[in-house]
Amino acid sequence: MKKIEAIIKPFKMDDVREALADIDITGMTVSEVKGFGRQKGHTELYRGAEYMVDFLPKVKIELVVKKEYVERCIEAIMKTAQTGKIGDGKIFVTSVERVIRIRTGEEDGEAV
Repeated sequence: MKKIEAIIKPFKMDDVREALADIDITGMTVSEVKGFGRQKGHTELYRGAEYMVDFLPKVKIELVVKKEYVERCIEAIMKTAQTGKIGDGKIFVTSVERVIRIRTGEEDGEAV
C-alpha cells in the first residue's frame, strides 16, 4: 500500500478528481491548506496599503492505493494539475504499513 499526497492549485481540484475517477480511484481526502515554495508568496493591495501574502492557498489530496495503482495516479494528477507555471505543486509517495476500516475491521487492500 502507498499513500499519495498531492498539493495542487485549488482551481485544478475538480479536474484532478475527475481524472482519478476515470482510473477507478474513488476514495480520497481533500484539505484546504496554505503554503509556499519557490514562488515565495506575492504582494497585494488592500485599502491602499501593500502587504505581503506569504502563504498561498493550495489543496492537499491524500490517497491510499494498492502499489499497482501508484503510477497511474501520479500520471493522472500530473496531467491534469500541471499549468506549466510556478506553484503547480508537489506529489509525495510514502509507504503505508497497515490500513483498517473501522466499520468492518477489514484490513489493507480490502479496507481501501
